[in-house]
Amino acid sequence: MRTTLVIELLAVPGAVRGVRRVLRRYLGDAGGTAQLCVSELLSNVIVHVGEGAPVTVRVRGEGDGRIRIEVADPDPYGVPVRRSAARDEEGGRGIALLEAVSLGWGVWPADGGKTVWCEVAEAAACPDGAKPPCHLPHRGDTGLPV
Repeated sequence: MRTTLVIELLAVPGAVRGVRRVLRRYLGDAGGTAQLCVSELLSNVIVHVGEGAPVTVRVRGEGDGRIRIEVADPDPYGVPVRRSAARDEEGGRGIALLEAVSLGWGVWPADGGKTVWCEVAEAAACPDGAKPPCHLPHRGDTGLPV
């Protein structure tokens, strides 16, 4: 099992690319879906909490073929929700995308903020050589309902 990767940063657009690069090194081939998810979660902080907000990203293998991604920010009230975006809207599809590629996601309050988490399948855990996202049995949420 890998050690937990912890990245503390300010939520600015240029930081998203850097976090994806670190995830590629940390997860190797297993990291494509994780990179997509962390990009979405960080982008949500930039848009909805504010550019420059302090963020902590945690990534760890759960030991059962799952990778858990957590993004903590200082806004306890800006809880992400799934929207139905109109065809011509530029935004509003992020949580639907997260739901489509992850095994599950949720939000829980933290001291002075919140943590948004999701889990994705590691490539080695996908059945019959499938590439992530693949579907593993759902373990149930460990956070608050969203």
